Amino acid sequence: MSPRTTSHFYLWRTLVAQELRSRYRGSLLGRAWPVLLPLLMLAIYGFVFGVVFRARWPGLAEDDHLGFTLNLFTGLLVHGLLAESVGQAPGLMQRYGNFVRKVVFPLQILPAVPLGVALVNLALGLAILVAANAGWGSGLHLSALAAPLVLLPYLAMLQGLSLALAALGVYVRDLGQVIGALVMVTLFTSTVFFPRERVPEALAGVVDLNPISWPVEALRGALLHGQWPAIGGLLAYSAAAALVLVLGHLCFRSLRRGFADVL
Repeated sequence: MSPRTTSHFYLWRTLVAQELRSRYRGSLLGRAWPVLLPLLMLAIYGFVFGVVFRARWPGLAEDDHLGFTLNLFTGLLVHGLLAESVGQAPGLMQRYGNFVRKVVFPLQILPAVPLGVALVNLALGLAILVAANAGWGSGLHLSALAAPLVLLPYLAMLQGLSLALAALGVYVRDLGQVIGALVMVTLFTSTVFFPRERVPEALAGVVDLNPISWPVEALRGALLHGQWPAIGGLLAYSAAAALVLVLGHLCFRSLRRGFADVL
């Protein structure tokens, strides 16, 4: 890496670490919360959907409540990345207004800070997921090694969206409320709560265009079902993610000139 890229990386890592420390500062359990929250979420969703509603995941036994919970939990972890990064993006420049007024500060790093925090939480959640599946589910699969291949284009997609929304949020203050609603819509129009093969044909286009549908399906298959991601789907999603990243960067670069004046 070039010296500039290296300095940007260390700056980003420092900001992510500061955000994690400030989030749990003063709490009784402190740094245990990033581990406890995924466990709590896993237990709650497993109880509500598996025990109360007796939901059944297609292809699994009717009484396989753990299998249902792990499939659902995988989707929720993927959606959590979007909710944490894209959901915060419209208000980031206002939040870091003191950095915006510094001419030499690399503002493009800021949208990646919530994404870095979400990535730490995702890593802990995935560790719990893999351990639970290895101990009580379908076992430990070699295809789990494909998880980075699935997550890298997804992270690029989220960074591109975050860059664009962070820039637009400076000028359109209502954007935060709109994105908050869209994040919720994204949850229920993706494959988080159901597999792709159960989607009615009339809604297939909506589900396929959802930016988290492919990562959810691919990660679920790799971690829980021993399925390697299809090359065609991986290449198509990676190309779309690269395009979104480039467009987001261009949008941010073109609009950042007026940040200081507006803020």
